[in-house]
Amino acid sequence: MRILVCNDDGYFSPGIAALAEAMRGFGEVTVVAPEADRSGASNSLTLDRPLYVRKASSGFFYVNGTPTDCVHVAVTGFLDLRPDLVVSGINNGQNVAEDTLYSGTVAAAMEGFLLGIPAVAFSLADRGFDHLDTAVHVAQRVVSGLLRRPFADNKLLNVNIPSVALGDLAGFTVCRLGRRHVSQPVVRVASPRGEPMFWVGAPGGIRDAGPGTDFYALANRQVSITPLRVDLADAEGLGSVTQWLDDLR
Repeated sequence: MRILVCNDDGYFSPGIAALAEAMRGFGEVTVVAPEADRSGASNSLTLDRPLYVRKASSGFFYVNGTPTDCVHVAVTGFLDLRPDLVVSGINNGQNVAEDTLYSGTVAAAMEGFLLGIPAVAFSLADRGFDHLDTAVHVAQRVVSGLLRRPFADNKLLNVNIPSVALGDLAGFTVCRLGRRHVSQPVVRVASPRGEPMFWVGAPGGIRDAGPGTDFYALANRQVSITPLRVDLADAEGLGSVTQWLDDLR
């Protein structure tokens, strides 16, 4: 069993060190992660400059690019053998609702999935890595389950773990993504030279956190497991757009 481990917080993150160690009981582990924190990088690929793979004293490999770069380079050229599983994380903070569209943690797992490999993204709900041992336990449980009873077709799973003591976990649940309100506006400040600078605003507040959502699961100390799909086509919208097009003719 060959497992590729990635993240978006950088190769030096406590989360990726814990995840890599947790995976060693299942097989051969290789870590290929960004050299810097690339949170929010989503599925971006670096196309305007070359990428380098270097080895840290920890034995982890790091790349001067995005999480997607890391997995793409590792699977399609750097590694001698193709991984059997891609795991990403353990992220410093939750990736729920629309966060999944921006998350580099989810994107790293998604790249593995797009390359035909089962993949899982793991995130610890609260920032700061409190109760990282709980997240390690959950990651081991999930991967053990995947190996014991693999899916008939590859899956991309997004797993969010409450930041609570292991004994306070209230189980696992499969759920849909919640919804946020529109994100906060950018914050405009002046540079030392008086030029305008902009900081991206905070995520929007919670709009849908009802039963069955990832928000609801975390609020109730449950591990949320959400299967994700890559097809962005709006199947329900095909009919209305077809009618709209017909009306234009």
